[in-house]
Amino acid sequence: MITRTVLSTTAAAFLTVSAMISSTANADDNEIVERVKPVGHLVVLDESKSAKPAETVAATETAPAAAENTGKATYTTACFACHGTGAAGAPIVGNKEAWAIRVGQGKETLYTHAINGFKGMPPKGGAATLSDDAVKVVVDYMVEQSS
Repeated sequence: MITRTVLSTTAAAFLTVSAMISSTANADDNEIVERVKPVGHLVVLDESKSAKPAETVAATETAPAAAENTGKATYTTACFACHGTGAAGAPIVGNKEAWAIRVGQGKETLYTHAINGFKGMPPKGGAATLSDDAVKVVVDYMVEQSS
């Protein structure tokens, strides 16, 4: 026969184990939430609103804009995945033969295709945050490397 002491000891052990498992699960959940939380927020402004003043923009937010003016940085971060590998039929930068046909269409056509998308390429190569001018700079860079 099971005695009252055995039952209370078993119940206490069961409750302790349950509490430990629950505590561990909550700690794991908190760690997961911390690991997968967003690193930023997308803010879409309509024409009636303006962006925050320049003095409130962190220096790290302005550095990529300066680097993208060279074209090479933008190519490396936004264009290389396709134009460095030929993915989705993209002409590989440096392949003069593949680019000759495109360059022959004129830079305005290249700019239009790059900004608005063309065949398998999404608008701005999928880097929607790029300005039209930044896209033109990277197109010029890729043409220079491929002519």
